[in-house]
Amino acid sequence: MTSPAYTDTAAPRPGAGPRPAPGPAADEGLSRRLRALACTAPLHDLDVRKANLAGEYTVYAMSEVALAAIDLVTLHMDFDTGADHDQIVARLLPRVHAQAPGRPVSEHERVARWVLENLVNVGSVDRGFRAVYGTFDPDGAYVRRDYDFKLIEEVPGHGGSVYLRTTDEAVNVLVGALDTDVTSAQIAAEVKLEVLVSRGRLADAQLAAEQARYRTVQYAETLRRTLEATRRNVRAVDWLNAVPDMIAEALDHVADRYRHENAILTNIRKARDEAEEPENKRRAAELVDIVKDCIRRHTQLQSRLLEAGPLFRAEQDRQAFAPPAARAGLDLYGQLLAPLLPLPVEDAGRVTDAFFARGTGLRTPVSVRMGDLVDLLLAPPLEREHLGAEMPEPDLIATPDDSRFSEDQLAAATALLDLEHDAPRRLSGLLAEARQTDPELPYLVALLAVHAASPPVGTAYRQGERRLLFAVDDGTELDDPEFGGADLVVGTALLDTAGRTADRKEAS
Repeated sequence: MTSPAYTDTAAPRPGAGPRPAPGPAADEGLSRRLRALACTAPLHDLDVRKANLAGEYTVYAMSEVALAAIDLVTLHMDFDTGADHDQIVARLLPRVHAQAPGRPVSEHERVARWVLENLVNVGSVDRGFRAVYGTFDPDGAYVRRDYDFKLIEEVPGHGGSVYLRTTDEAVNVLVGALDTDVTSAQIAAEVKLEVLVSRGRLADAQLAAEQARYRTVQYAETLRRTLEATRRNVRAVDWLNAVPDMIAEALDHVADRYRHENAILTNIRKARDEAEEPENKRRAAELVDIVKDCIRRHTQLQSRLLEAGPLFRAEQDRQAFAPPAARAGLDLYGQLLAPLLPLPVEDAGRVTDAFFARGTGLRTPVSVRMGDLVDLLLAPPLEREHLGAEMPEPDLIATPDDSRFSEDQLAAATALLDLEHDAPRRLSGLLAEARQTDPELPYLVALLAVHAASPPVGTAYRQGERRLLFAVDDGTELDDPEFGGADLVVGTALLDTAGRTADRKEAS
């Protein structure tokens, strides 16, 4: 699904209206609850959009399947790897089948894949979700803010494979919390588990054990992201204070939890052996497996914590003494496409042939093994359908127009800033003239003028632009009822067309 993009609207100026009453409206807890509500919106949206699928899918509870998918991905991902896409779909099939036993298996598989792809948000550009919520600034003004998040993301693995990993937001949706301190949540979950086991409430104890395991996964995910950021740029992570403190705290946490979980494991085994009812024995056996998995994950987390220091020193040496780039990047439009467009096809073909022959890189030949060759030669030919495989029906949803300014407003602002045959003008005069036409137009004019304060001259020159908007600050203060800052001098500069034509002829 393509989630709508929201833009911040202009808040009223201080003093324009009554200040909101202090209390829950200005509480930070309200913002946390709003973000928690936003994380559940994609799950509810699945049940709303299932009517758009080609077929009768109203019998399926898509949000239940989505929660089960988040659960499976969380429990199947490891520290270095994630969950396999096809494996998650296969494990979702029994739950989908239970909702509609009379439907074919192909339909069950399509529902499982549709839910999983929507949790990844395959249809969007950045594969993320966006929600908007309101909060109050220190002056008491109401401000709308964007909240971008993901539930399940695809990460590259070894050998070109792609794994699925759940994010912190997905784990928080699963256990019903948001922005919770991982350490305190883990301790609270395990203390609760110990009390429930001692009282014989094994059903509630199993839920507490599962929540403790989710928090363990989230703790390991925090360390993994820190190490990944270190591998990309060692200066982006605070290895002087923040990370060493976090590692020391995590090691103490793992040691305490390991002793705690072994004590819990002993009590659960005792409850399992002394239980007389079969249901209690089954739940106690499931609790043993969950707590043993928590111990395994804590042991793995401890080994990664011990390797964090040597990894930092190795990355520091590698990045500090890495040789600089041998050459600058290539501007495909300005250096290749723009000079080639005026040339005949015969002359341009020689240039493109030479470029792509060297730009595509080397091709590694495939080594042939005798076993693979025999299997390939003896394999019977596959029967192909005359028209090919059946193409799935695309799930198309119209993307709403979320632009603040219309095409007419952009055309009016462009015409106002067209100063090719006029002398440069002050920004204050342009804003006053724009305000007479449209109350919203000064915001667009100010945005274009500020962007022109540092014009990309080199890019415009390479791309063949004939003129370029510029803005210069000469120290004059802007006198305007809505905007502050410098009263820029805005004008239009004509680029050197003759010099550009000579460069193209020389390049050809």
